[in-house]
Amino acid sequence: MRILILGAGGTGGYFGGRLAQAGVDVTFLVRPTRAAQLQRDGLVIRSPLGDATFPVAHVTADALPALAAAQPFDLVVLSCKAYDLDSSIEAIAPAVGPRTSVLPILNGLRHYAALDARFGRDAVLGGLCFISAAKAEDGAVLHLGKPAKLTFGERDGDNGSARVLAFAAACVQAGLDHLASDRIGQEQWVKYTFLTALAAATCLLRADIGTIVATDDGEAIVRGLYAECVAVAEASAEPIPSIARETASGALTQAGSVLKASMLRDLEAGQQVEAGHIVGDMLARARGFGQAAPLLQVAYSHLQAYQALRTS
Repeated sequence: MRILILGAGGTGGYFGGRLAQAGVDVTFLVRPTRAAQLQRDGLVIRSPLGDATFPVAHVTADALPALAAAQPFDLVVLSCKAYDLDSSIEAIAPAVGPRTSVLPILNGLRHYAALDARFGRDAVLGGLCFISAAKAEDGAVLHLGKPAKLTFGERDGDNGSARVLAFAAACVQAGLDHLASDRIGQEQWVKYTFLTALAAATCLLRADIGTIVATDDGEAIVRGLYAECVAVAEASAEPIPSIARETASGALTQAGSVLKASMLRDLEAGQQVEAGHIVGDMLARARGFGQAAPLLQVAYSHLQAYQALRTS
């Protein structure tokens, strides 16, 4: 399987790097400065699961059309931030041929409409990931914590398709924790509801979960946010299984927990955030079903205000 990874930052750099390290045919689509860095230093991964430094194949946008024409890609893995989606779609377009699949591992769900419109629904797999990763100032991929899992599947539920089996085999070869799911929609909603509640709560209250639930009303606020998200999933015909709800509720209300959303880390650094793609989209879906979601409403207004002040 020939794979193109958009970018060599935290998420794409880690998963693509582990695949390449194991001998899978992986090429990174990167900007010229990153290409020069990779050419000079190789891809550097620092991780509790093992550090590594090794050369990787890479290509810049100007050279991608010729490379894809000469050696077509079977799969393009998209791991950009939601606010870079439009430019990322244009960046990978030369690599998406008639037999190429696209696997987005972005947070949320709103990106599927744009990907389907550009490449056709049949070309786009369902996917998500669990990882905390970033790119260090020296270009190294920093894997923060031990979880690093890919989940993917056909959006019609056929996890026995050739492309799903081929990518699963690549993950096995690389020793990557993964799940080829025949219920990718449910897997996505389980993560989306949890992530939205986590991002909304920690960004709104500017604190980790342990600090929030130690306040007088913090636990009630977090539980309320999660309940609003779960109600949207149910109305979307993707009810969250009881075990997943219990696991999520436990993580969202654990005393002393240092858990916070990556969105809060971005906010604390003064960076752009995926507000509309995560919290805003969940609120829009709630309103589309005629559901009241007052906590999501407040959280999204807060994020909009942050972004307005950031760009003013």
